[in-house]
Formats: sequence, structure tokens, C-alpha cells
Amino acid sequence: MAIANVAELSTRIISTLEHDMADSPRADFSDVTGGSSSTAPSGTGRTVTVKEGDSLSKIAKRELGDANKWHAIFEANRDKIKDPNLIHPGQELTLPPAN
Repeated sequence: MAIANVAELSTRIISTLEHDMADSPRADFSDVTGGSSSTAPSGTGRTVTVKEGDSLSKIAKRELGDANKWHAIFEANRDKIKDPNLIHPGQELTLPPAN
């Protein structure tokens, strides 16, 4: 196929698509407002307040059913916890999604 024929074919295809689209109804987005939408959860929404005598593993056992999931709580709260062995009563921690 010569280059001229490819260009002509492309032009015909584009012209056909434009014609078909002109006859199709258009979606009306005039009432759409800004913001965001997602089917993904924006977080678990679950938090826990650290009590006297708590450790991340105790919280993990109590809230997630497995003491070994303490690291997931630590990762979910890196902005609040610098050392997983140093949590304090009254701290509010976010729980990771249960899986």
C-alpha cells in the first residue's frame, strides 16, 4: 500500500467517525460539580485510643485478631509513631483495613 493510499484511508476513517459521532447523542455534564469520587475506601474509618499497658501487638490482637499484625498498625500510623515500642496512652491510632 502506497503512502498516499494510507493517508487517504486514514482521512476516510476519520471522516466516517466524525460523521457517526455527529449523529450520536452527547453526554450532558452541565450539572457536574467539582470534587472527587471513588469506589475505593478513603480509609477504614476505624481508630483506637491507646490505653495504659497497650502495645501495638496487644492492639493488633484485640482489634485485628492477630498480634502479628502489629506492623500493619505501625505502617498505618508512621506519621504518629516513630518507634513501634513507644506508644502512649491517649494516642489515637488508625487501624489498617482488615484482610
